[in-house]
Amino acid sequence: MSLVAALRTGRAARAPPPSASAGTILHARNYATPAKPSNKVASKFRPNKDKGKKKRGSRDPGAFRPMPVNNLTDPVFQSDQRVSLKLPLFRPETITPTSATRAMAFPQDESRALKAYGLPRNILVDYLLLAKPCSVVREVTVKVLDDLDKAAGSSSKDTRVVFTGKSGCGKSYLMLQAVQYCLQKEWLTLYIPRATNLVNSSTAYAYDPRTQTYGQPAFAQQLLKRFADVNAALIQSLTVQGSYPFEERAIASGTPFSDLISIGDEFQHQAPTVLTVLLDELTKQTRYPVLLAIDDFQALYCMSLYRDPFFRPVKAYHLMLPRTLLEFASGKKSFARGAVLGALSMQNTTFRVPLELTEALGLVPPGPSNPYVPREPELVEYAKGLRNFPVPEQLTVDEAASIFDVWEQAKVLHLPRSDEIFLAKYTEAGGNAGKFVKNGLLQTVAM
Repeated sequence: MSLVAALRTGRAARAPPPSASAGTILHARNYATPAKPSNKVASKFRPNKDKGKKKRGSRDPGAFRPMPVNNLTDPVFQSDQRVSLKLPLFRPETITPTSATRAMAFPQDESRALKAYGLPRNILVDYLLLAKPCSVVREVTVKVLDDLDKAAGSSSKDTRVVFTGKSGCGKSYLMLQAVQYCLQKEWLTLYIPRATNLVNSSTAYAYDPRTQTYGQPAFAQQLLKRFADVNAALIQSLTVQGSYPFEERAIASGTPFSDLISIGDEFQHQAPTVLTVLLDELTKQTRYPVLLAIDDFQALYCMSLYRDPFFRPVKAYHLMLPRTLLEFASGKKSFARGAVLGALSMQNTTFRVPLELTEALGLVPPGPSNPYVPREPELVEYAKGLRNFPVPEQLTVDEAASIFDVWEQAKVLHLPRSDEIFLAKYTEAGGNAGKFVKNGLLQTVAM
């Protein structure tokens, strides 16, 4: 076909059809074939079939949680079932120098205090594996309890002790033993096992213009409930000595302690003030000694993770409850009878022991400590008068043997009992209690 003929054919194709017959011819020539519909690809996103179903909550990983004995009915499990530990009870009359190095179980009645106040994380993991809460009475335990017996008749300003030592030496267990001892000796006990929760911005806070500090209503309310639950039998006989006109209702002199605590329980925004008033009232009564025990004690001397309205960090002593605790630790406030105990945590890298507290306790500073390093005057004042109580870094062989027996009775170890296994694990840990349990015994756990 020539170029002229091709052009003529193109004009003819673009021209409108003159008649129906021409349209038929064009259609017959099939100049424009209709496109075939493309096959649709199925969507990869499926509709939500469970739209009407109730969403399931977060799954519980179940770490370190043994299966109930009722579910282990097969005979193959009968030899590995956990048995109740047959241990003597942790009683004040049984704790003597001759009972050192023995493992003792905490009584069931006093164990509810552990559920109310909670436990440090490392002890909680141990008790999830063991059949009952227990601990080994060490020689240092007897010394601490002797100091508490002396403190029962004197002001808490004379007994402000901080447990120090390397990580895993048993500071938290020692404090737990002191708390259990005081509960059985009819002490009013306030135990804070994780003081880092006061400064790590994990609870709500609000500014109080009256005290120019930040209150933590939710934390204070929970602490009031726990204190009332643990010390219910003792606070029934105590009455308030001052008068406090709260907005909801006034507390007159002679009102029972339970009525004062109920205000913070019912009205959360009043809980920080009620807790401060309660601690002040405990300083006035002389019927019962008071124990204030704080684990992760160094967190009270660190910069908190809270922020003010200008997004500046809030210092720990600008929070109402930490400031009150620091006043008792420094002796600015004191109980007529009682003691203040603290335990340092060397594992927490967010809230390290500050230089001011290190120097007050006579510890070796981890960093520069020359005169040109700035010290915060407020922290220096709050750290004055604290007494360092070093916890031995190593277990004695007898103390380690008692720990080994407890875990062996609980049938947690799958290795055969022998002196070679015990001495190997004890040597690997270098006598450190935490490493002996975690890196030695728990690595043999049959999960």
